[in-house]
Amino acid sequence: MSQRHHKPEILHTEVVAKSRLFQIEQVHLKFSNGVERQYERMKGGSRGAVMVVPIHQGNMLLAREYAAGTDNYELGFPKGLIDPGEQAIEAANRELQEEIGFGARKLTLLKELSLAPGYFSSKMQIFIAEDLYESRLEGDEPEPIDVVPWALAEWEALLENSDFSESRSVSALFLAQKHLQLK
Repeated sequence: MSQRHHKPEILHTEVVAKSRLFQIEQVHLKFSNGVERQYERMKGGSRGAVMVVPIHQGNMLLAREYAAGTDNYELGFPKGLIDPGEQAIEAANRELQEEIGFGARKLTLLKELSLAPGYFSSKMQIFIAEDLYESRLEGDEPEPIDVVPWALAEWEALLENSDFSESRSVSALFLAQKHLQLK
């Protein structure tokens, strides 16, 4: 039987490291049973992020771009931060236009995902984009992104591709397949 826990009390937080992109906090917690622990977490911004599964002419459109974390070119779905004052659905359509040169007449929110909730507070909203049209916006990428069409019918083969390994893209793929099967 599952035991109901009460959230721990935050006794103290302190910024222990900071960079241009990240801020790491040390959090001193007291649990309901009296045990105290210190955790570290990346303090997330309140903006959030989006990822989009674009569907066009029987294909998913993927983006191949350099990822500094793996020092490799990775295959995944278009993604990016939500700009200040922007709604998530607007950010999704903007990222499509910046990264793959298409806009969408139909965007459907599939799910909001946590990104490593033990260490990171940010969330990412996953959309599926349909009824695409050509439209390009200037993005902030340092080089052009390769657009890779992948047949919807071959979605399982995408899981075997070693360049398609980002957990958010894998999750988005399964969410999109579930959505498309329900149509």
